[in-house]
Amino acid sequence: MSTFKFDTVIIGGGIGGLMAAYRLRKLNPEMKIAITEKGNSLEERSCPANKEKKCVHCKICSITNGFAGAGAFSDGKFNLGTSYGGTLGEELGDDVAIKYIDEVDEILNMYCTSGAPVMYKSNEELKLKCLQNNLRLLDMNVKHLGTDNNFLTMKNLIEAIKSSGTELYKFYDCLSIKKTHDGYSLEYANGEVFYSKYIIIATGRSGAGFVSKFCNDNNVKMKSNHVDIGVRVEMKDIIWREFSSKIYEPKILYKTKTFEDRCRMFCFNQGGLVSAENNRGIITANGHSFAQKDKKTDNCNFAILSSIRFTEPFNQPTEYAESISSLANMIGNGNVLVQRFGDLIRGRRTNEHRLAQNTVIPTLRATAGDISLCLPHRILTNIIETIYALDKVAPGTANDDTLLYGCESKYYSIRPVFMNNKFELIDNIYIVGDGSGICRGLSQSGAMGIYVADCISGNA
Repeated sequence: MSTFKFDTVIIGGGIGGLMAAYRLRKLNPEMKIAITEKGNSLEERSCPANKEKKCVHCKICSITNGFAGAGAFSDGKFNLGTSYGGTLGEELGDDVAIKYIDEVDEILNMYCTSGAPVMYKSNEELKLKCLQNNLRLLDMNVKHLGTDNNFLTMKNLIEAIKSSGTELYKFYDCLSIKKTHDGYSLEYANGEVFYSKYIIIATGRSGAGFVSKFCNDNNVKMKSNHVDIGVRVEMKDIIWREFSSKIYEPKILYKTKTFEDRCRMFCFNQGGLVSAENNRGIITANGHSFAQKDKKTDNCNFAILSSIRFTEPFNQPTEYAESISSLANMIGNGNVLVQRFGDLIRGRRTNEHRLAQNTVIPTLRATAGDISLCLPHRILTNIIETIYALDKVAPGTANDDTLLYGCESKYYSIRPVFMNNKFELIDNIYIVGDGSGICRGLSQSGAMGIYVADCISGNA
């Protein structure tokens, strides 16, 4: 068994961890820094579903784990503000949060060598159109790199971090952190033990279990956040062209009439693909798109999610969402379900025959079925209402041939109570990114990483 001694160990190589390492090295040239990552290197990350058109249940999912994190194969949307994508503005104040978001943007600009990103500005005309139909458009400036350009940008950033002297370790799954007389020891599944004064936990959303265990082991209180449960929607790209050509990503909120619940449309992918994700053995739907025109499809896709906030005594929101997604996998024979909207409304299961005749050709090989068998009545009612509401601003959204993939779930249940505004959990152990319960996007996760690095360096 080997031992290593560092000044700072960062657990997780997503954008939060990468930005933290980048800033630490800049402010502390002599600091010994390591990034340990459960998954593979960025260049070697490969999803078999790209060839098989379905998830094959890899032991370590290359989509959600590996250097550059779950954002490596996203479509590279960077929200240049605090209106959505997390609550960093609430934690630090909008001015401070936006300052760090701008710094993320500046760093990425240095390593974006494969073409200029596309900028999308806010649009008052579309905001008004939504308001006139009881919808609220969340709108701010967005920079779009595209999946391909985002991958190359992250690759360049990682190479710069490595060449600066930071040590990178792939397939290092951290199991536990223990206090020592002068710092902490980190035990890994491969038997290695690292020693460090400072630790930054940057495990992302897939590391929720690790964060929960750490908090329980160290008496760190946790707040129960909400979960979002719903579907990935796919239709002809032209239906949402009025919005996507002007603001790129429409994020729209709707308050349902039946239950007065909040539903949201988000993660819009113009000319995109629906994808499958393996989250701790549970296969869920997601989507992405490319910047290159020759890789675009005739479809667009986006999520419609119903938000659920639980109250005491229930404190297992993640497990609740996972149970619904597991049920969908059971019905789908281990795969994501897909159903035509027209079949759902008529109360019938989609079969392969009707799917083959559909005018919207599915971009993911999912199992034709009936999502009403796995989604609770309240959530399903909210989704159907939202689709009809969106149809008023983008006619054709509620077409019979619109495809619904189930389930898509977003977990935000792990929300530690921090020692201070430095996002410190216990002495010299910090947390950044989606795993903190604060961030839900690339920009704010990266900004949080830079901010914590400044705190450790006495620069905040």
